[in-house]
Amino acid sequence: MSRVSAPTKEAISTKGIMQESVPTQKATSPTVIDHVLSRLKDIGITKVFGVAGDFAFPIEDAIVGFPGIDWVGCCNELNAGYAADGHARVHGIAALNTTYGVGELSAINAIAGAYAEHVPVFHLVGMPNLPAQAGRALVHHTLGNGEFDFFHKMAEKVVCASAIMTPQNAAYETERLIAEALYHRRPVYMAFPADVANQPVVSSATPLDAPRSDGVSLERAVSAIIEALSAAKTGCILPGILASRAKLQDAVQAFVDASGLPFATMLMDKSTLEEQQPAYIGMYEGKLMDDAVREYVESCDVVILIGAILTDFSTGAFTAHLDPEKTIDIRHHRTQVGTKVYPNVEMKDVLAELVRRVEKRNQKPPVQPGSLGPVKGAGSDPVTADALYSRWADFIKPNDIVFTETGTSGFGMAFALLPKGAKFYNQTLWGAIGYATPAAFGAAVAAPDRRVVLITGEGSHQLTAQEISQFGRRGLKPIVFVLNNSGYLIERLLCKDPNIEYNDLAQWHYADLPKALGCDDWFTARVTTCGEFDQALKTASKGGRGAYIEVVTDKYAAPPIALKFHESVKTLYRT
Repeated sequence: MSRVSAPTKEAISTKGIMQESVPTQKATSPTVIDHVLSRLKDIGITKVFGVAGDFAFPIEDAIVGFPGIDWVGCCNELNAGYAADGHARVHGIAALNTTYGVGELSAINAIAGAYAEHVPVFHLVGMPNLPAQAGRALVHHTLGNGEFDFFHKMAEKVVCASAIMTPQNAAYETERLIAEALYHRRPVYMAFPADVANQPVVSSATPLDAPRSDGVSLERAVSAIIEALSAAKTGCILPGILASRAKLQDAVQAFVDASGLPFATMLMDKSTLEEQQPAYIGMYEGKLMDDAVREYVESCDVVILIGAILTDFSTGAFTAHLDPEKTIDIRHHRTQVGTKVYPNVEMKDVLAELVRRVEKRNQKPPVQPGSLGPVKGAGSDPVTADALYSRWADFIKPNDIVFTETGTSGFGMAFALLPKGAKFYNQTLWGAIGYATPAAFGAAVAAPDRRVVLITGEGSHQLTAQEISQFGRRGLKPIVFVLNNSGYLIERLLCKDPNIEYNDLAQWHYADLPKALGCDDWFTARVTTCGEFDQALKTASKGGRGAYIEVVTDKYAAPPIALKFHESVKTLYRT
């Protein structure tokens, strides 16, 4: 192995490491970063979430000065990643910017969650300049070993595509990464050496065409589905998040209408379609909840999954049982009918053909979706689980955006019947604690004209509570509920000893946080009784300002589904 020579003084000077090269004459073509931002704007990105960092200054300077794209600062890189994820779930696509090493590693958990849940986020990373890399300089934010591609290699495991941008490859790689992100509906990684970002692009490329279905395979897939439906006396649809990520909810709804089939949703897929319609029969959660829904779905002659993913939480700890021979599974780019797989067919094309060819049946839904029941408790009564979730369900209004933490609050609210236009978001598969608060911020940035309701447990909130300040900073007015049940309740329900020490938390004065974080005009309250809760809900519903309500319950005030998971997961997660 040849020895690498020591870096020269020029390579490790402040200017050589920290700053980009300044062209001596005006470039005749756009810079690398301006070219990328222009193409991101073309596909609908209007915001870039991030945290300032020296190696990323050329990127951040360009974002701040770029017409039509806004910089959205966050409290830390992990929160920025979660905010970008939440933004993309509402807006369809998002972008994140971090600096090299410490910044990108802080965000990698959020990027992994976006990968797991098919959320397209463009991660723009600022790297040390090329002289520093070539000289293996021992600069800050590195491991001190002269390896500069190490973090890129780490990121490759949690993105669907990546590239280190240069003037020569910028045009091509930008189109490739856009195509990959939209094809897979997953994050991509774009790194910019600091001195490269402002160099002119010296190549060109045209946008890549969206994938098309193979005509023969499409015909065979659709014919097989039509044949299965024609032979079935009963059937139902399970619409899922992959349809949402591809913005195909209208196409799925058109198929529901054309077929006359009822539909149910699983936990990860809640609110893929409107719940206020005759075809909706409720939540399908295996054996854990809603036996009538389970019995109907599992007795059908054919069950059509449209972008649904059979995770542990969605299937009631794998207690859902769908006969593979009777199941049709329509994914983004392939369809399976029974055991036969039809590759190279696009979900949108399959749905369009089904709408055109399916024969409508008059199949009256056998089950009506249930609600969480009437509000219980009043006055000085404590806030029990029965009193809590029915109140929250009644509080949700049409067109609300509801974010719940992965925990008891998410489980409880998943079974609320949503009003028209309301959307429910939960990081069901990745399940990162602390996700919901910054994700709700990203959603509020995406839809400032809609009411955002955040419901989080205090354990989750302690990880990312500082992002409440960003709501106030941007004049956003969410309604935040912090469920204080004296610890990690969802963990208490999953572990052997619920009272073990690691499930306890420091006791914060939660209702004081908004003022400390700069949200001076918000309504805040701490409620311990049903009467106090009712008054706080009434005040919060008036709108006009942000609201932050700490709801104090008993340590074990859990919704039924969480309690049933407690029993079901023993064989899954415990030794």
